[in-house]
Amino acid sequence: MKKNLILVLLSFLLIGLIACSNNTEETNSEPEMEPDPVEESEPESETEPKPEPKLPNVYPLTGERTDQEVDNRIVSVMVNNHPKARPQTGLSQADIVIEILAEYNITRFMALFQSEQPDVVGPVRSARPYYFNTADNYDALYVYHGAAGFIEDMLKNGAADYLNGAYYDNDGHLFERADFRVAPHNSYLQFDAVYEVAEKKGYEVTVNHEPLPFLEEDDEINGTAVSEISFNYTSTPVRYVYDAASEVYLRYNGEEQTVELDTEEAIQLDNVFLVETHHEVIDDSGRREVDLESGGNAYLLQKGTLQKIQWENRDGRIIPVRDGEEVGFVPGKTWINIIPEDPGLSGVEEIE
Repeated sequence: MKKNLILVLLSFLLIGLIACSNNTEETNSEPEMEPDPVEESEPESETEPKPEPKLPNVYPLTGERTDQEVDNRIVSVMVNNHPKARPQTGLSQADIVIEILAEYNITRFMALFQSEQPDVVGPVRSARPYYFNTADNYDALYVYHGAAGFIEDMLKNGAADYLNGAYYDNDGHLFERADFRVAPHNSYLQFDAVYEVAEKKGYEVTVNHEPLPFLEEDDEINGTAVSEISFNYTSTPVRYVYDAASEVYLRYNGEEQTVELDTEEAIQLDNVFLVETHHEVIDDSGRREVDLESGGNAYLLQKGTLQKIQWENRDGRIIPVRDGEEVGFVPGKTWINIIPEDPGLSGVEEIE
């Protein structure tokens, strides 16, 4: 009996041990919670930012890119440079200004507008053959005010597509006379009317102009570092001073800076192109013939650097060249000075 009791107790003890063992196994069999995986940070890649896509169109006289249509015809305007006509209006928006002697020692400007169109340009003065021939070579409309009879006949016979302010004098639409100056220094072109009046005369007002040669952004400019140049048409020198901070040239007549009349905004240039060529006085009035065909020596100023090169007339346009290869302009605005070969470039003073 006692033996049976011991066996029963051992059986209950064994059953309890087995039950505890099963509970432990069930508890241990539950999956352990693993910590969230830590993502290893990859080293930042040093990839260069993608360059912005180039705008699709190019202004032919400045080389600057745009998303606008570029088919408006170049408009060239004869601008007075008599001391009584300064400061002028609209020159800061010209793509190119060509400066040549008119009579005696007074120069006149032909401003070429295409990428920008000012409200007003002037004062506007009379025509000369070497100007309107150049305008025609650039396939530009030629705007002036007045001309000698034989010159007007040349234009009427097709020398260039022209608008003569004498036929629209102070009409309040194409030309207006200013009351703060006296004639002949007070006739101003109202630019907004140019294409309308030209179209009425049967002229084309949309043209696909061939761009001038321009430098790419990484092209080198090889020459001599020069901060200022000066030369004389008259006793008052023309000066170009390089502003290194803004990388542009500022123009002066002596100490008088070339600025806009209304705003006093300085004329700022990316290229200054000095062209030496033959000039010849042909009558008692001091009118000249100027050779813009034969080519010759030239200076080109860009980014504070002066290059001694040559110029050629290629397809009617005055182009800088070196050893027969075109030298590109810096994209932006350009002033071209046509100077007599005597003293020519040897009369140019350079300041480093």
